[in-house]
Amino acid sequence: MNSDRTNRRTAVAATAALALALGLGATAQASAGPPRSVSGASSDDITRIADFYGTYIDAVTDEGGGGLADELRGHYLTTGFQKELTAWEEKEHADGVLRAQNVPLAWKVTDNGGAGHTEAVVTLTWGGGVTSRLVVDMTRDHKIFHIGGMKGVGRQ
Repeated sequence: MNSDRTNRRTAVAATAALALALGLGATAQASAGPPRSVSGASSDDITRIADFYGTYIDAVTDEGGGGLADELRGHYLTTGFQKELTAWEEKEHADGVLRAQNVPLAWKVTDNGGAGHTEAVVTLTWGGGVTSRLVVDMTRDHKIFHIGGMKGVGRQ
């Protein structure tokens, strides 16, 4: 009878070791931490810029999301800036919102002040941990009127 218990214990230990070797134990460890939260307010321009970038990146990443990306541009960008962005894209052969031909893996929005409007720095993280930074300017009525490199800080 002791040999049956010993065999079962050995089998359980071997199964646990195999699960850890296959990475199955990582899930349990990752879920053991505290839950994450994200907050914001629709009245806050930095939240709105972050919402735009998060949703826009999802739309261009997801298959068939091109229509949504266009709708987001229509909702968040001024009419004049949409035209300016289209001209930039035709010239540069890249996505004007991301200022790139591909899609970043992550994004972060930081308030950068601004006189009479909101100015934010959007940091995009690409493969290999490479980052790029954009300046995004938003009017008081929550419309983006400029996206550009760091040289374009504070454009009206």
